[in-house]
Amino acid sequence: MPPKPLDYESINENVKKSQYAVRGELYLRASELQKEGKKIIFTNVGNPHALGQKPLSFPRQVVALCQAPFLLDDPNVGLLFPADAIAKAKHYLSMTGGGLGAYSDSRGIPGVRKEVAEFIQRRDGYPSDPELIYLTDGASKGVMQILQTIIGGQGDGILVPVPQYPLYSATIALLGGSLVPYYLEETANWGLDINELRQSVNQARYKGITVKAMVIINPGNPTGQCLSEANLREVLQFCFEENLVLLGDEVYQQNIYQDERPFVSAKKVLMDIGPPLSKEVQLISFHTVSKGYWGECGQRGGYFEMTNIPPETVDQIYKVASISLSPNVPAQIFMGLMVNPPKPGDISYDQFVRESKGILESLRRRARIMTDGFNSCRNVVCNFTEGAMYSFPQIRLPPRAIEAAKQAGKVPDVFYCLKLLEATGISTVPGSGFGQKEGVFHLRTTILPAEEDMPAIMDSFKKFNDDFMEQYEDHRGYSRM
Repeated sequence: MPPKPLDYESINENVKKSQYAVRGELYLRASELQKEGKKIIFTNVGNPHALGQKPLSFPRQVVALCQAPFLLDDPNVGLLFPADAIAKAKHYLSMTGGGLGAYSDSRGIPGVRKEVAEFIQRRDGYPSDPELIYLTDGASKGVMQILQTIIGGQGDGILVPVPQYPLYSATIALLGGSLVPYYLEETANWGLDINELRQSVNQARYKGITVKAMVIINPGNPTGQCLSEANLREVLQFCFEENLVLLGDEVYQQNIYQDERPFVSAKKVLMDIGPPLSKEVQLISFHTVSKGYWGECGQRGGYFEMTNIPPETVDQIYKVASISLSPNVPAQIFMGLMVNPPKPGDISYDQFVRESKGILESLRRRARIMTDGFNSCRNVVCNFTEGAMYSFPQIRLPPRAIEAAKQAGKVPDVFYCLKLLEATGISTVPGSGFGQKEGVFHLRTTILPAEEDMPAIMDSFKKFNDDFMEQYEDHRGYSRM
């Protein structure tokens, strides 16, 4: 009897090829252990509220009123909600034409897209067109939609930083395209080298691959670095010379933990350069409500902005967006609130600033605690987390540990991370899930556990790591890079 259409051997090969380590073997094992009663600290995914971050009050108040508009008719509503939240809820409900339960325009609510455009203009100092901004179900959906528009088959290549966020490798595999890696330099604080980019493009072309796009993740995930303005200029010049569309994943732009390299958008740098680049380089920029001090991952709100994309292509992108009818409407309200928060003089302004500043200052301290903690461990070295939500330490695994992993049928860093999980309950993601140089091993952990829990978590990691190294080292020692 032939296999049925949904038997494993019959399904789409691209589905089998796609891998997403953030919710892979480690996460599944952690979930099993949790069911068995073990306390698990899920640091595998940038999911702030799951690790105790409190939601900001003002956006939740506004969306609560939008979700239950009958509350606005209650004479006591002013006792429960501040006047500016009530006014803002009415503002967004006036845009929706049927409330949050009705489909919106497939590109997103026009009034919210206008607010996003105004935010971009304030941030960059250059005009932004609401017609070229699409609201999406999280930034991930936007990334997938744009990659779908670019990739036509195996001959189409996408330059992706390694280590990379596996959304890119998984989506490229799913669409049947080719991932073209360019390696970030760990010893230069995960810097980006243009010569490395040229080499990657030349190697891909030698294999018959047409490189069509380049991805930058700024600040970096999993590596946590912030690209300098000079670096961004080089990247944009490179894209101009090589005729590549630049995909700017800028979802961590609020998450900056140092003052030397503030976030600068690719759009601003492109416009600063001026013609011909500012008129020619095709750029898609992504943002979300899931990160920053908002951390509203479960709401699934995002946007992308298109720069120098021809109208005929924009029409095709609209057509594909319309197949899904509408992005999630409550998330669109969250996006409006993120780009247009309380202003000085508003009733909720002081509380909003206090809450958001408190979260960012705590994240900055946690980034330092975690980096210092890893660097105090045997055979572990870690660059400081300049931005985003992650630490990505290198683990110098002894040969005997690598051999033990091989015997167990595991990739060495998966072996290490599984042992860490079993011993401590700390659920991480092995570096192999993001890509890394041959023979070099890492893990990724978020910096999101509660600040008061961080010292105990790092002590637990240090004890496990020292015991692991003691077990597997031959005591001849290792240099720290």
